[in-house]
Amino acid sequence: MSLNISCRRFSQHLGLGVLAYRLFFAPLGFLKKWSQRGMIPFLIDRWQKHQMEMAALRLVPSQTCRSGPVYEVHFLSGERFWYQTSFCFYSLLQQTNLNLKLVVYDDGTLSQTYIEKIIKTFPTASIVTAQEIQERLDKHLPAEKFPYLRSRRLEYPNLRKLTDIHVGASGWKLVLDSDMLFFHSPIELLSWIESPSEPCHMIDTETAYGYSNSLMTTLAGLEIPEQINVGICGLKSDMLNWDELEDWCKQMIETEGTHYFQEQAMIAMLMARHSCSVMSAEEYIVMPKEQEVSAPTAKMHHYVADSKPWYFRHGWQQVLASDT
Repeated sequence: MSLNISCRRFSQHLGLGVLAYRLFFAPLGFLKKWSQRGMIPFLIDRWQKHQMEMAALRLVPSQTCRSGPVYEVHFLSGERFWYQTSFCFYSLLQQTNLNLKLVVYDDGTLSQTYIEKIIKTFPTASIVTAQEIQERLDKHLPAEKFPYLRSRRLEYPNLRKLTDIHVGASGWKLVLDSDMLFFHSPIELLSWIESPSEPCHMIDTETAYGYSNSLMTTLAGLEIPEQINVGICGLKSDMLNWDELEDWCKQMIETEGTHYFQEQAMIAMLMARHSCSVMSAEEYIVMPKEQEVSAPTAKMHHYVADSKPWYFRHGWQQVLASDT
């Protein structure tokens, strides 16, 4: 049986996986969050999340048409994240006069409904559809030659921030996570956008790669920097060796299994080979505390893990408040 047929059948089986998720894992996760947060706080978070989604429909960039060179900012997004993508890019536009263009890559769930919502707010945005991505993958990353990368991206969407955005492309690209907001001018990041010469990233609260340092060091051939966070990730598409990335993906899975942070680990291994522009941990905060979210002093927040409630309760409201 060819790998193409195997991949197609695997994709078809994902329908059962989605059903299992909706009938079992999603309710289980719902109950777990409910028990951890308590009923009232959990319901408040859910309501604020809904309010954020509604508010995203009313965003109006202060300058829809800007002059000067166009600089692209790339996001992987879909049904669950489109409104967070909109808020992140909107908040970045608030802090600069650069002519920034939003480029959104469909994570497989970005229906026409959500595309229209994004375009309504950002008329100059480009949408890279799932079909376009599939064609690029088949041309530049065929399943017969790259079985691990192709199968892993199906079950692990984070890897698509590497494969789907960089495959078959060239030049420098800034990829941002959607669950981030900007509150003050990110001078260092804007300088990188205007004149990139080396990879860029931000600093995590701890080293979170999911794989042993010995394995990563062996695969990369040198020591791996600690605490790389790829919520901000600037890479040059041309520098990616897909044969090497396929081997890394295979060795990591066969040696130590799969992990949620595998994409971050692989990017850390890539960045270990270069000097990098590093965003200050004090100005580009990963997992900010509630007090900081309520009255932002940093340039940017990345709302991961325990900071998610503050993101929905206070974060996006601060972005709207800066408009008044």
